[in-house]
Amino acid sequence: MEDSDWMADRAARIQGRDLDALYSEKTHLVHGRFGAAHWDYKHHIVPPASASVAYRLNTSQRGARGFQEFGHDHLGDGEHILIYDRLDEPTRAMLEENLAYAERGECAVAFASGMAAISAALCTSAASGTHILTHDVLYGCTFSLLRNWLPRFGIEASTADFLHPEEALKQIRPNTTIVYFETPVNPDLTLIDIKAVTRRVKAINAERPEEQQIRVIVDNTFATPYGQRPLTMGADVVVSSLTKNIGGFGTDLGGVVVGPASLERAWLGFRKDFGGVLSPRNAWPILVYGLPTLTIRIRQQQQTATKLARFLHRHPCITAVSYPGLDSFAQKELAHRQLIDYDGHFAPGTLIYFTLREDSAHPGANGQRFIDYLAENSYAITMAVSLGQVRTLIEHPFSMTHSALAADASARSRIDPGGIRLSVGLEKGDDLIHDLSEALEHVFQPQQRA
Repeated sequence: MEDSDWMADRAARIQGRDLDALYSEKTHLVHGRFGAAHWDYKHHIVPPASASVAYRLNTSQRGARGFQEFGHDHLGDGEHILIYDRLDEPTRAMLEENLAYAERGECAVAFASGMAAISAALCTSAASGTHILTHDVLYGCTFSLLRNWLPRFGIEASTADFLHPEEALKQIRPNTTIVYFETPVNPDLTLIDIKAVTRRVKAINAERPEEQQIRVIVDNTFATPYGQRPLTMGADVVVSSLTKNIGGFGTDLGGVVVGPASLERAWLGFRKDFGGVLSPRNAWPILVYGLPTLTIRIRQQQQTATKLARFLHRHPCITAVSYPGLDSFAQKELAHRQLIDYDGHFAPGTLIYFTLREDSAHPGANGQRFIDYLAENSYAITMAVSLGQVRTLIEHPFSMTHSALAADASARSRIDPGGIRLSVGLEKGDDLIHDLSEALEHVFQPQQRA
């Protein structure tokens, strides 16, 4: 049998089986969606990285058909034609297919960064004269986008406390088109009840015409699709930073929007015209290394995070620890109901948020000294922004990732000046505890001696 015939026969046999029923999600993340339209390789076990900006068009008619796909409101049903990297290309498209599967969405569109994905999700569901309602704690750059940039296009945003969904959603207006939140929330790991929010929004939508429907958009970066799948809980759209846990190794920026096929055309059009396209060179490591190892990395990191959270919870110099895996977690019942992995097990995640005992006259001073000491002296813990890497990273949200909120008078009170965010990597837990202990001793022992 010729190679091409053998490959076609094998693909037909495999595609004719119910792969979702036969194989686990973990296996699907390793092998991908075999036989997908963008898989055009005969013998590669690992998909090769595409490196062509433009694609040969053998007739002008073919080129015209390809451009028409991106010039109309809906994708065509005929042959998929590759024209130009910014429109579509194979490596990124294979990653998108796998991300849609991981999040249980109909389609996914990848962008150059998490913020590019968030911008696309918001701007394609809002227009001049509309309103966005968000939780009152957000990642600093998302807050800045909503506060500083979208108002220039006539899009207004306001905040509410989504920890109390019924009260918060009373602030929905006739022109509200988006309800947006993160869960777990960055940086303090509080949880928003996705089902409670979506139930209320669906009740409101039932009384609205199609053109005024509200979309619930959830940032799932912290939990990842391994630990939480908002689309299965009623959310309309999910956004995530691929730079974090999904990428996993801190080498490549990326972001993704996942949701219904009806929105794919708008997302692709936004990416085409605003240019925030994920390079195939960045898509390839996420496709080949990041997604296939996601489950095994997070399982190990969660075990270590639980160990560290318990250590910090017991330490006399720590006043509060927020980690969904602790029995003391304020939203324990919601955590066990919402943070569930593919096998149905509790997935508390890889991040810890905690605060140190502080002098009331100098709030945040001990926390700053703590992370400064770690930056200078720790071998196993690195002071850096970002999260979800194989290395353990620590940062001070008030002065770093959430400084935009801290600088805003109306939002400042929502960010604790002494809070510390710890993203747990793959180091041995005892080594991390050693470095944390040394830093705590450095900060508090001189005070005790004094």
